[in-house]
Amino acid sequence: MQKMNQAIFYEEQVSELCCRRADKRLRLACGTPFQPGLQLINLSISDSSCLFDAPSFASFASSLSFCCSLIWSLLLFITLFCHGTLLNSAEQATDMKPLGVHVIFQDNSSLVAAETLFGTISSMVYYAMYIPLSSLRHRAHNGVRVTWSRRAVYTLAVSMGIRVVWLSTATNPNCHADKPPDGLMATEPQSTDGPTSVDGGSLQYMRASSRRPRRVSRPRPVEPERNNQERDEDVPADMVAEESGPGAQNSPYQLRRKSLLQKRTVCPAKANMEGASTSTTDNFGHRAKRPRVSGKCQELSAPAEQYLQEKLPDEVVLKIFSYLLEQDLCRAACVCKRFSELANDPIIWKRLYMEVFEYTRPMMHPEAGKFFQINPEEYEQPNPWKESFQQLYKGAHVKPGFAEHFYSNPDRYKGRESMLYYDTIEDALGGVQEGHFDGLIFVHSGVYTDEWIYIESPITMVGAAPGKVADKVVIENTRDSTFVFMEGSEDAYVGYMTIRFNPDDKSAQHHNAHHCLEITVNCSPIIDHCIIRCTCTVGSAVCVSGQGAFPTIKHCNISDCENVGLYITDHAQGMYEDNEISNNALAGIWVKNHGNPIIRRNHIHHGRDVGVFTFDHGMGYFDSCNIHRNRIAGFEVKAYANPTVVCCEIHHGQTGGIYVHEKGRGQFIDNKIYANNFAGVWITSNSDPTIRGNAIFNGNQGGVYIFGDGRGLIESNDIYGNALAGIQIRTNSCPIVRHNKIHDGQHGGIYVHEKGQGVIEENEVYSNTLAGVWVTTGSTPVLRRNRIHSGKQVGVYFYDNGHGVLEDNDIYNHMYSGVQIRTGSNPKIRRNKIWGGQNGGILVYNSGLGFIEDNEIFDNAMAGVWIKTDSNPTLRRNKIHDGRDGGICIFNGGRGLLEENDIFRNAQAGVLISTNSHPILRKNRIFDGFAAGIEITNHATATLEANQIFNNRFGGLFLASGVNVTMKDNKIMNNQDAIEKAVSRGQCLYKISSYTSYPMHDFYRCHTCNTTDRNAICVNCIKKCHQGHDVEFIRHDRFFCDCGAGTLSNPCTLAGEPTHDTDTLYDSAPPIESNTLQHN
Repeated sequence: MQKMNQAIFYEEQVSELCCRRADKRLRLACGTPFQPGLQLINLSISDSSCLFDAPSFASFASSLSFCCSLIWSLLLFITLFCHGTLLNSAEQATDMKPLGVHVIFQDNSSLVAAETLFGTISSMVYYAMYIPLSSLRHRAHNGVRVTWSRRAVYTLAVSMGIRVVWLSTATNPNCHADKPPDGLMATEPQSTDGPTSVDGGSLQYMRASSRRPRRVSRPRPVEPERNNQERDEDVPADMVAEESGPGAQNSPYQLRRKSLLQKRTVCPAKANMEGASTSTTDNFGHRAKRPRVSGKCQELSAPAEQYLQEKLPDEVVLKIFSYLLEQDLCRAACVCKRFSELANDPIIWKRLYMEVFEYTRPMMHPEAGKFFQINPEEYEQPNPWKESFQQLYKGAHVKPGFAEHFYSNPDRYKGRESMLYYDTIEDALGGVQEGHFDGLIFVHSGVYTDEWIYIESPITMVGAAPGKVADKVVIENTRDSTFVFMEGSEDAYVGYMTIRFNPDDKSAQHHNAHHCLEITVNCSPIIDHCIIRCTCTVGSAVCVSGQGAFPTIKHCNISDCENVGLYITDHAQGMYEDNEISNNALAGIWVKNHGNPIIRRNHIHHGRDVGVFTFDHGMGYFDSCNIHRNRIAGFEVKAYANPTVVCCEIHHGQTGGIYVHEKGRGQFIDNKIYANNFAGVWITSNSDPTIRGNAIFNGNQGGVYIFGDGRGLIESNDIYGNALAGIQIRTNSCPIVRHNKIHDGQHGGIYVHEKGQGVIEENEVYSNTLAGVWVTTGSTPVLRRNRIHSGKQVGVYFYDNGHGVLEDNDIYNHMYSGVQIRTGSNPKIRRNKIWGGQNGGILVYNSGLGFIEDNEIFDNAMAGVWIKTDSNPTLRRNKIHDGRDGGICIFNGGRGLLEENDIFRNAQAGVLISTNSHPILRKNRIFDGFAAGIEITNHATATLEANQIFNNRFGGLFLASGVNVTMKDNKIMNNQDAIEKAVSRGQCLYKISSYTSYPMHDFYRCHTCNTTDRNAICVNCIKKCHQGHDVEFIRHDRFFCDCGAGTLSNPCTLAGEPTHDTDTLYDSAPPIESNTLQHN
């Protein structure tokens, strides 16, 4: 690197000349708000640093003086080192002839750096200074003499509101003039006013040292000189008024009063003050308040002030401001609009902010009890750092080891006298009690152990640290509760710290004796953004107890505790919001003995016990919590507890989701309950909760499980996708289940067994893998106004003595029967609509019973009602119509009473009685069928009384061979008799029946054509197609003609195209029985 030029103040020359001569001195005396004083400036440049040494700062009221000295020296160092041109030299800017301080440089390059430096220094000085302006002898070899101009010094003074006083050699006879620098006139102005002497002893503070060479910027072009008129008009009146004395006319610095007075108008009040401007007292006293003036006598802005406020680069001003403390920075912002904008620079305020509070993001405190950190780039205001500084400024600080340093260096922290520092939290709390401050305490980074923190006043205690604040501010206790809030702490606030209770003996203490946080009666503190840990195996991490206890605990992490996380008891209440509660050995939250908290948006998970446990009359309002992966139930309610749980997610429990037992109650509304290993909701032992509006889905077992005399209202829930039944009711339980959707289960919809009861009404049960509703083993539920449809097996299934009432339901579109009754079951089935079954409407079999009354059964793929295998139901006043098979089919020993039913428009026989069955048909109307009215076959018998059989296509009543029927008062009339008409016309009966109907007529067999017992030939085909063959009459029965169907070797000459043979001779297709039991 090129060797830098070196700038030197020769110490011996400065000492000699300052003591021996002072042809002219410039005194800049500060006015308000600074105290009077005299400063000697020692500007020195060393090899390693640049120091601006002002020895006496005690006389100043502002802490800015020290900062500005550092700034001045630093910028000199930067200028000489970097060759940077910060701004034009004063000579170029003002075109004034030089005088005053002379600096020796080695070449012209360094000269330009010095000229540039003048402008930088003029913008920095904020206090009084005393500078000898007489020319200094130089001893540099081949050096160049350089000066600062009067204009430069004046620019500085006026911009800061400082008066200028000229001191001449007449006031100090010990000083005499020296020859001015080359190129200057031989005389200097003399002043007749001003102080008579200057304390020369203070010049002892001036020193100099050698400097490492610094690189300087290259010279810039010099502006052309202006004429004298232009130069004179730019000089302020203060300088003109005080220029006097012998030789003033010949001085190169002579200013003309006339040109200046033409330019500015001074009001009378201002003019009256000029006479006192040379007084020592006036110069060093407080600056007089500027008088109010009218618009006619307002002063025009000085050019120097305009230069500083308008032309000085922003980088320079920002560099100056970066050395100010917060109060001085706010004062600088009051100078002008430009200063106000620059003094609000976020980078400057961020540095100040982090120095005091340590936060790496602004901590906002808009109101009492509210703190939050923000991202500066997302904040709506331009300078969140300053805004946060203002909000937090009055707080005291707990910073171990810093208090002594702070109070032993008052000058370093001048302007921060209002801040208080303590070494311990106990000392800070004592300061609050003694009234030293308002109660805002910042606890800085560190671990604070075994402090007795009993809070009895509305203090505010906030952690202060960079990064994640709570991780770095740790308060722990090993003997007693870490924090105890007592009566009087109604509005206390504790936030952004870690609170630990870590006893040496983790199990010896009595239950509830010690905690991390203990909140007692009539307390309502705010606990915010805290990490709470407790290693004691008894008690709890947070204990809230007593009437009037109402804390607000929010954004806290209560985890990894060896006991209960949050314990609320004895009528305590409170707000608990947005907390993380996890991995606690016992319940994450306990609510007991009439505790009634409001708990919102908490994350309660991975507990080693239950997630939330309410018992012994505990209550509470739980809103929008996420409760999952707890070892036992996510939420447990016991012993008259009555919580309200709304909009929560309760999922992935290692046992169940919600467990209500031992007379527990509660309201569970609009929750999501899913993916639990056991049932989503358990209700048992006389408990009576309300489960309403929830989504209960994808459980590894059932959805809602009610057993052991459980009750409850299960209403408006969406229950789906569970591995077992959506709702299971057993062992004398009697809930109300209504307005639910129970669908797409991998098992059944509703399962009522082991004497289960309940009212099941207005639900929609659909698309379940097994039965929509099961009723079994002595159960007696009431199913009313439900829609049970689209199941993959049966709609409603009564078996093994299942009873109950099934009324006013819509049961449709099942793969099996709409209703099945079997094995001693005896339900009451009335006023239902049963349609669209792919098997039948109602199937009663295996000794099933039941009262089937006033139902509408239609459009089923097979018989509307099937009765078989010793079943004996009662059917009254039903309408059985438009079936795709028969109306009622009774076979295999089926019985039953069929009374006052309307059976019409069915594809097969209205009533088919077969295979040893013996029903009673009384007062039925069987009409408009597409086959026979009644057919009795296969040795069946029947009792027919007062039935009306009319307008059926094949005929009214058909009796097969060997059938004995008891008949009384029946009316068989106006049937179409299509069978007899076809026979009489010589037609094949297959022509009118095809293979879907089975008309009853004479049944023949042809030995010549090798027909079997499964083949039948009608009488006309025997006469025509099998004429001359060996034929045999079998019996009068139901069949269709195999000859007309084309299934024999010889084609039928009476029928048309052959049709597929179904080989079905006697009966309609049998129904499919439910195999639900094999899935149990």
